[in-house]
Amino acid sequence: MKLPLSWLKDFIDIDGLAVEDIARMFTMAGLEVEGILYAGWQMPTYGPDKKHEFKTEGIAWDREKIVVAEIREVKPHPNADKLTLLDLFDGQQEQVVLTGAPNIFHLKGTGRLPKPIKVAYAKEGSTIYDGHADGLVLTTLKRAKIRGVDSYSMVCSEKELGIAEDHDGIILLDEDAPVGMPLADYMGDAVLDVKINPNMARNANVIGLARELSALTGRPLRQPDYTKQNADFLKNYATGQSVRELVEIEITNPELNPRFVIGLIRDVEIKPSPYQIQRRLKLAGIRAISNIVDATNYAMLELGEPLHAFDYDVLKERAGGKKVKIITRTAKDGEKLTTLDGVERALTSTNVLVCDEKGSLSLAGVMGGAESEVTDNTKNILLEGAGWNFINTRRTAKQHNLPSEASFRFSRGVHPAVAEHGVNLGLKYMAEWSNGKVAPGLVDEYPLPPKDSVVEVTSRDVKRLLGIDLTLEEIASLLSRLEFKCEVTSDKLQVTAPPHRMDIGEGVVGLADVLEEVARSYGYENIPTTTMADALPPQIGNPIHEWEEHLRDLLVSIGLQEVVTYRMTSPERETRLLVSSGAKPTMDREYVRIANPIAPERSVLRRSLLTSVLEVAEKNAKAESIAMFEVGAVFEPVKNDLPNEPRRLAMAMTGARIASAWDVKDAPAFDFFDMKGRVELLLAGLRFRDIVYAPASGVEYLHPGKSAEVKIGGEVVGVFGELHPLAKEKFEFGDSPVIVAEFDLEKLRAMTPSYGIQPVSEFPPIYEDIAVIVDESVAAASIEALIRQTGGKTVTAVKLFDVYRDEKIGAGKKSLAYSLTYQAEKTLTDAEAATIRNKIVKRLEREVGAKLRS
Repeated sequence: MKLPLSWLKDFIDIDGLAVEDIARMFTMAGLEVEGILYAGWQMPTYGPDKKHEFKTEGIAWDREKIVVAEIREVKPHPNADKLTLLDLFDGQQEQVVLTGAPNIFHLKGTGRLPKPIKVAYAKEGSTIYDGHADGLVLTTLKRAKIRGVDSYSMVCSEKELGIAEDHDGIILLDEDAPVGMPLADYMGDAVLDVKINPNMARNANVIGLARELSALTGRPLRQPDYTKQNADFLKNYATGQSVRELVEIEITNPELNPRFVIGLIRDVEIKPSPYQIQRRLKLAGIRAISNIVDATNYAMLELGEPLHAFDYDVLKERAGGKKVKIITRTAKDGEKLTTLDGVERALTSTNVLVCDEKGSLSLAGVMGGAESEVTDNTKNILLEGAGWNFINTRRTAKQHNLPSEASFRFSRGVHPAVAEHGVNLGLKYMAEWSNGKVAPGLVDEYPLPPKDSVVEVTSRDVKRLLGIDLTLEEIASLLSRLEFKCEVTSDKLQVTAPPHRMDIGEGVVGLADVLEEVARSYGYENIPTTTMADALPPQIGNPIHEWEEHLRDLLVSIGLQEVVTYRMTSPERETRLLVSSGAKPTMDREYVRIANPIAPERSVLRRSLLTSVLEVAEKNAKAESIAMFEVGAVFEPVKNDLPNEPRRLAMAMTGARIASAWDVKDAPAFDFFDMKGRVELLLAGLRFRDIVYAPASGVEYLHPGKSAEVKIGGEVVGVFGELHPLAKEKFEFGDSPVIVAEFDLEKLRAMTPSYGIQPVSEFPPIYEDIAVIVDESVAAASIEALIRQTGGKTVTAVKLFDVYRDEKIGAGKKSLAYSLTYQAEKTLTDAEAATIRNKIVKRLEREVGAKLRS
């Protein structure tokens, strides 16, 4: 929220406080100031060793050279039809000022003005912004001739003074502006850009921030007395028939709309607001429109209650001249409403509407409807202030992509108690700025008042959780500054939340909320550094997390890079792994659907981790080499319950096996065996043994001739291989094969062997190589298994190191060469090793028809 400090001064005395001091206090209290804009006030200057603590921009207005002046006559320029010459008095002397401002052009040649026009006047030598340049460019006014007339000064637009971007005309000040006064004294300002976090919604208004500053400085808050203010206001402006006789309210669901307040003002004159009001609104980031619309925005920024104005005559016509009935209800699916931005919106049953008996009028808490909006012809106005369910408002604003000042506040929580004050304040400003007459009374339906939270606090709580020693009286003093009601008893403090706060819970949560307010008022920077006095909780490990971290370390050590992807996806994105619509998919088509997705492509929770990894690989496909993995959950729906979230590992590799260099030409691409090698290293690092690799079956997205499944203890724990060409063509990959792997981490973790210790044998091993010729159909894994079974414990290692195919060994044959390690609890002789080898060769010959290759 942008906070003009001139507005803040209406509610708290800030004399003696530097702008940056105020910004620092807000920031330390949890209201981070993201920037400071100076619009007239003197900016602090620092030497080269010190910089502004906050992002600072803006311009200071020279008190001698930029002043309030009055235009007494608008004369034609002798040599230019689109320029005029102004007879102007600056408080000291008459000036002739040249201008092309369109908003006073209609006064050209009309003679001396019956009522002078007050303007912002910059004398020769003034430094202002160049109104014709793009962006904010400083310029100094110098004497020059324009079409034969001396020009040395100017009347200023808002852009030239750094107030707003408007350069369509000069500033027309209010009639009470004192001629000759330095403009910085009359309307100079500084604006703090305050970040309002969701739990600080109560401070998205000037009074809320003034309350915070009062608590932080101990200075009194000039809180308006709404009861007296309203009585005085009605005495001056209320007349005619009561609003209760003209309008009634029906709330169909108090959970969604706990309060609805309506006021009525008649015979308004639509015209611009006073300029000081326009200036404050523009500095606060709100466009000035008309006195009526500005009154709703001004009251909202001041008090925090968003208001909406309806054209009462339109509502009366829709009611056929009868009593207007305002109804709040949920929309019907497919119901239409054209909002103030001119967009026709299709509504759903989760949206709340403000309606009359004929149909919808506005989208509750978000934006009004076009049909009943205030126009230049409006004479009678119905003013709404309400309380809305903040969760529903947030969903509605997100659903229709309708961020607004109203939805910003309502979606964070505005206490319904503020609605009555907001409507009265809005009516007051409308009456003052439009000469309208207010109908006596309000229509106020309040079926569900929220309960103010009550929390008990002790000095011991403050000491234990904040580390500071405060008496109950001191705690009560800090909280009272924020308008909490405090009642001190012998050993505790009973704290009641004020009626503008919706963020204070009860019980343990409420205690934490109240102590946060104590800490903020006391000052976080004043809390001493202390050692935690409470006993440390027992340190309990997280075996699952630790195992996964070890897994990640292994994967990184074998050359893969971790990625983290969105868990939200869409069914269409995941079906890219399906090869054909006729085949049975590897993934169940049922998904966990998100109730309020951020986008259509993020509407469900993923069922396939591999698809997520492939999407990342696809976005990086132009890289020379890609090798990545992700460890994460997939989501399996369970009827009438939360989904199962089994953990998975997915890997993907594509591109060159070796990075290009001066001595590397035509590096081969990753293939099946690159992934197999990494899988073997990974499983070895996890201490698995007796791993079996077999041809994969039923995995639709893998190439049927270049894929394998991994079995441990006879159970399939994962698959890997080359991505099926028909699946690959649905992604934007290059010509290189895409090699993928997917593992069930639930199974892997459950089967992980314990870390046993094996002593190093004191007897030497014997190493020997054998090569056997077998049929092409015989798997290398089956040969290895037979070697291990036959050799028993004496064969401690078997490693395939060569596969050879050639017509010399016969068609349909292949040669498999293995390196064998023999080791026993004694020193083996060559004769004993030969005996074991012969047994192995005979067993292979008998079982698979193998022949020893000479």
